[in-house]
This record gives sequence, structure tokens and C-alpha cells, in this order.
Amino acid sequence: MKSRRAARRDEACKPPAWVRLKAMNKLALAIATWFGCGYSPWAPGTVGSAGGVLVGWLLVRYAGWPPWTLAVLAAVLTPVGVWAAGRTADLVGKKDPGLVVVDEVLGQWIALAALAAWSWPWALAAFALFRLFDIVKPWPVWKLERLPGGTGIVVDDLGAGVYAFVTLRVLQLAAGWFNLK
Repeated sequence: MKSRRAARRDEACKPPAWVRLKAMNKLALAIATWFGCGYSPWAPGTVGSAGGVLVGWLLVRYAGWPPWTLAVLAAVLTPVGVWAAGRTADLVGKKDPGLVVVDEVLGQWIALAALAAWSWPWALAAFALFRLFDIVKPWPVWKLERLPGGTGIVVDDLGAGVYAFVTLRVLQLAAGWFNLK
């Protein structure tokens, strides 16, 4: 039997829990939290959306991607996001943990895809509209949360992104009609 002192020493020498996680769990956590955005102590969803805007801006500005390609990227990465969100929810033991923000990133990219060309006023409008629809969850978006596992975590935010996309396009058309561009 170990002494208390030896037991405390052994406990102190143990690597933290995140180090003991399997590699696939670490990868799922990295993706689900959007490389740490989900660990924000305040408004992790908003921070995750801002992370999505930042990556979107980098891809449009420096990689030369047209904004519509962000919707394609969101579609391609959705299965990865569903997997990461579901695995992280299982690890944390919650149905939709707040630290999972990959869903916000994917939904935000759909909203940003509505931009004809990148401009910060319209990008901020896309950000605000996405956050509004993500929080309010209009019909039928709120029903999508009921889907099981990572699918329910991610798909409702994709729906909020679609609402933001359509609203932003209507606003852009109206601005063009009234010469408000």
C-alpha cells in the first residue's frame, strides 16, 4: 500500500486530462472548439462566429477566393463538423455543449457567401444577421436541434446561416435599388 505522500506525488506527476486523451479525441476537440474559440469564457458562440469571419476574410482577401466559395467550404466541412461536434458532446457528456462552435463557423460562412464582394459593412451585417438567426432560431431551424448527436448540433446553425444568407441578399438588392451601396 502506498503512503499518502507517494500517492500525492503520483497524482501530481500525472499528465493533465487533455494530454491523456486519445489523438482522435484531441482532433475532435480542436475542430469542435474551432481551435480554442469555444473555450472563451464569454459568448463562445459569438467568438466562434468571429473566428469564422476572420478565416473567411483571410481566404477571400489573401487566397483570392470569391465569397461564394465559403458556402462550398461549409458544405464540404459539414461532415467533419458533425463528427467533431458529436464526439465532443460525448466526451463532455452534454447534448449541445457551449464549447462546440464549429457549427457557428460553418453557419457564418454560409451567411458570408451572400457577399458579392468582400466589404466590411456587409460582412458585419452577415455576422449580425447570422448571430440573430442563431439565437432566435426561427421555424424550422429550431426543429433541427432535435436531430441526434452532432447532426442536431450543426444543422440548426446551417439553417440560421441560410436565413442570414437570404436576408442579406434581399438587403443588398434593396440597397442597389435605392442606390445605397
